Amino acid sequence: MIANHPVAGSDAVVVYSGPRMQCRDFSLVLEAQAIEHEVVASSSEWRILVAPADLARAYEEISRFAAEPAMRRPPSRYLQPFAGALYGSVGYGAVLLLVAYAAGAGLFHLDWLLRGALDSSPDAHLQWWRAITALTLHVDREHLLSNLLFGILAGVAASRLVGPGVAWGGATVAAGAANLLEMLISPATHRAIGASTAVFAMLGLVSGLASIESASPRERLWRRWAPVIIGACLLTLFGGGGQDPNQPLPPATHVDVLGHLLGFVSGTAAGWLMAKARVVETRSARRQLAVGAATLFGISAAWLLALLFG
Repeated sequence: MIANHPVAGSDAVVVYSGPRMQCRDFSLVLEAQAIEHEVVASSSEWRILVAPADLARAYEEISRFAAEPAMRRPPSRYLQPFAGALYGSVGYGAVLLLVAYAAGAGLFHLDWLLRGALDSSPDAHLQWWRAITALTLHVDREHLLSNLLFGILAGVAASRLVGPGVAWGGATVAAGAANLLEMLISPATHRAIGASTAVFAMLGLVSGLASIESASPRERLWRRWAPVIIGACLLTLFGGGGQDPNQPLPPATHVDVLGHLLGFVSGTAAGWLMAKARVVETRSARRQLAVGAATLFGISAAWLLALLFG
């Protein structure tokens, strides 16, 4: 439907004449800029009329709009997904299940929850490994299964963008940084466990990667920030689930909203840095394996320190 706003006076001038569809588009442009105009149909072509005082402005807006299709956006760097997206998720699931078994069985006659949980007490501030080990611990079966499900979904999405090794390595580092910050700023009684911080870090990673993809100087503000806004909405919808044992261990069930928020923010920053560094442009299977192996080594080293000194 073409808007039709009669222009006052009989001295209206033609700012454009041409096909109906083009007139419709230009009419919408003028409508958005609150420029009074009138669309007139004739036997051979359609015309847009404006007042003489608005002619220069109307022509400028129409010319700018007409030039946009010629200024094509570059092709997306994510058109070709990385292979092996499921491998990283399989590794993620294996780590969580292995730690769940070890903690449930009290392997080595040790309390894994006590030694690996995030702990904000002053005595634990130097035990940095808790920021990593806490990501692999869970309160119960439901907590574990929910993080497995959402972690695999988010992990597959990110792995298709930057590769499984880089995606899970980046999410682990981002979640670990978020947990470290949470340890420092939370009350001394704060305790937390669960992979949900890593899940939201992975979600933030995808948002950060996508935000750079659409952030050209000519993009409208809503389009540039849409990926981050969508990620924040998902954080709001699902960020209320999780465990924040804010009591002396054994933990009670609470919501670790701060951990989820910090994980998402940290993951978004990591995704932004990855996109700026053009990580996706190096499609090396060897690098994916190296980063994935380094991530597993880091988690193993953190648990070794936790069991020895926690």
